[in-house]
Amino acid sequence: MLHSDAPCSTIGAMTNIPDLGEPQSDPPRMAVELSRPTLRSLLHLAWPIIVARSAQVVVGFSDAIMIAVLGEQELAATTTGAFNSFFFFILPMGTVFIVSSFSAQLIGSGRAREAKRYAYYGLVVAAGFALLIAGAGTQVDSALEWFPFEPRVRELMLTYMSIRLWACFFVVGLEALANYYQGLGNTRLPMLTQLLAMVLNVGLNWVLIFGNLGAPALGVAGAAWASFISTVVAFSALFIAFQTGFRVPEGEKPEDQEQKDHGEGARMRFSWSEFGRMLRFGLPSGMNWFLEFGAFNFFVNVVVAGLGTTALAALNAVMQLNSVSFMPAFGAASAGAILVGQVIGAKRYDYASRAMWLTLLTCCVWQGAVGTACLLMPELFMQAFNLGDEEATELFMSTAVRMLMLSAAWQLFDAIVISVAESLRAAGDTSFSMWARVAVSWLIFAPGSYWTVAKWGGGDVAAVLCLVAYLGILAAVLSLRWATGRWKRIQLI
Repeated sequence: MLHSDAPCSTIGAMTNIPDLGEPQSDPPRMAVELSRPTLRSLLHLAWPIIVARSAQVVVGFSDAIMIAVLGEQELAATTTGAFNSFFFFILPMGTVFIVSSFSAQLIGSGRAREAKRYAYYGLVVAAGFALLIAGAGTQVDSALEWFPFEPRVRELMLTYMSIRLWACFFVVGLEALANYYQGLGNTRLPMLTQLLAMVLNVGLNWVLIFGNLGAPALGVAGAAWASFISTVVAFSALFIAFQTGFRVPEGEKPEDQEQKDHGEGARMRFSWSEFGRMLRFGLPSGMNWFLEFGAFNFFVNVVVAGLGTTALAALNAVMQLNSVSFMPAFGAASAGAILVGQVIGAKRYDYASRAMWLTLLTCCVWQGAVGTACLLMPELFMQAFNLGDEEATELFMSTAVRMLMLSAAWQLFDAIVISVAESLRAAGDTSFSMWARVAVSWLIFAPGSYWTVAKWGGGDVAAVLCLVAYLGILAAVLSLRWATGRWKRIQLI
């Protein structure tokens, strides 16, 4: 049953925003002197982000593992329902990613006291989109009728999404606050909240999916409620820390911590002009993710779903595994973006290029190892999925193993895309990234995969190869953009 009071909760979370008006002016400050980026500094920032992002993926992975024993239809409905719910969240999430860019550049330019306002702006974005999605959520049933799902899969998917979509404010708000802290260099506090969400989700899955500890066995609905509750609790914990100024010691020099205390503890007045500037750079970032994800959503719900429930369940299982292995690279790319943003704030563009290349090399080494493992040991990784029926499991495994082996081909392309894209976002170069992703995803990937698979009968092998081609083209386009150096001309702050 839907929570009718969820939108009210989004408004209540905003009551502590300072009075509207122009921001208080800070004394003029010189850009801080930042040291040359090193692999050690990158990994120091990266490991808490890696843990936090991996914890997020474990949530989806645990849903898939636990639901799989209920059957192929339940697995397809839960994983695809989670994927489709994320489609609603990705635009506001991508928008608030820019909070990290602002806070990183502000602290690099010696203006850390201004950073906290951008966390509030991110919460305003979360609240606004939560209201929009609450209205759009009423049309999910009609929307699902357009896709070639089996009736039982569609019914279960609707059940999952009807619960999960009410978590929009908490999902996006958690990202906004996490990006604020990450931009300041405090990556451990967001990590702790994500670990809290992971532990709660796994425990609640066990209780609510299977009916343990006296709870009713809710199946797919139980997985959705577990994700909803764990997200609300994690956001609440981080929001309380944000409001009270609580922080996790990072081990910096005293003067560095003084900078962060100014950023986390100062109360600033809300500025509509600053909020508009954040949207100017943040919305292209959000549209970037939204439109690209829309093409992938089309790929999953139309192209792959047309191959049948087995192929749909197999692809989603492969994507869950790839999400787990991808998170260290995404964490390193996010840490690299923090370094890029901070040194750009200090006007050290030579350091920005070094930070990007360090990030790229780190991500490629990891993703290369992942691709090798997928190619050599696919059966080992897919053993986690047991559908509870021997014949169904055998068919599922043969399809999923084939897809997982082919996924080795896109790993390095994925590493290049995320490393360069995050660095461009840190520089404020969000509009080019948006148009590049839109052009490649909607003019090449979506129609190409549809004709190759749906019209020409390419099957699941062709579907995965279309993904490889898409990531390869996008990696080349974004790399060329960075090489031009045009990101140096953008004034974010």
